Amino acid sequence: MRVKLISMLGAAALSLTSVTAMAAETIRVTLQLPETHSLGKNWNAFKKIIEEKSNGELSLQLFPSAQLFKDKEVPEAVGSGAIEAGSAFLGRFAGSVPAVEIVNLPFFFRDEAHLRAAAANGSPMREILDKAVLEETGARVLWWQAYGRNIYLNNGDPIRTPEDIKGQKVRTYGKVLGWTVEALGGAPTLMSGSKQFLAYQQGAVDVGMTGTSGVTSRKLYEVMENMTLSYDFAIEFVAVINNDFFESLSEENQKIILDAAAVVEKQLREEVYSGEDALVESVADKINVIRLSDEERAKWVEATASVQDRFVEAAGPVAQQAIDAAKGM
Repeated sequence: MRVKLISMLGAAALSLTSVTAMAAETIRVTLQLPETHSLGKNWNAFKKIIEEKSNGELSLQLFPSAQLFKDKEVPEAVGSGAIEAGSAFLGRFAGSVPAVEIVNLPFFFRDEAHLRAAAANGSPMREILDKAVLEETGARVLWWQAYGRNIYLNNGDPIRTPEDIKGQKVRTYGKVLGWTVEALGGAPTLMSGSKQFLAYQQGAVDVGMTGTSGVTSRKLYEVMENMTLSYDFAIEFVAVINNDFFESLSEENQKIILDAAAVVEKQLREEVYSGEDALVESVADKINVIRLSDEERAKWVEATASVQDRFVEAAGPVAQQAIDAAKGM
């Protein structure tokens, strides 16, 4: 019933698109963020490549800012074929593949180099997770979209240690993130990214979790006073395509899509990680930036140490395989 409802909603939302947009080899893409965000630019870079390489046999139509589907609806919408493709926070696939939330384990990756290696296209961890997503949802992962690392937002006294989160209502966007908040003594509240601004403005939650690019693109500095650079876990989105649609394409066009995906994945990761510091500096005059000392960070690591064990116990053997693969990098 849920899949049918999503399909009906998708059909209704797309009914006003042109006949051309409904052509078999037109890829309609649902995106949560504005087209000006790095993820929007990433899709447009992909669009340019596939349209040029296919001599117009492939085209792409982008629907940004959650016009068609909310973040939590994307896995089912793409998997069911209500829309050909889209971007969603990787954790949104945890309902079908709990192991994907490995990237959200606090302080699991030793450093940026470890994260880059584990999340790279074709890595052992990626092979395990991407295969599981395809088998369980019908959505094929084309590429991972780096979003940056997690930070916390709040008003009033800035957040520096786990003590500052105790008793606070915290916006989260995944199960493991909820467990992290619980380990820190807070109360998790699951919320789509597009709802953040209003929720912070109205005080629906006390603390926000997001990435630095979200602070700038969504202008969250207008409703939050402090930004704590915890960098406790990676935020990854995935660009997915309905597998039945993908397999209906010619082998040549499939290859064009996969080759383009590899190119834009690498481009985005380089841009995001090299530009994270610049993004922080760009809002430093609009929001109070808190950088944790080594001593403060150690308290966060200690407070969240139990989350990994909880993850393995709940997520099962695929999660253990992904952890072993990532640790072996």
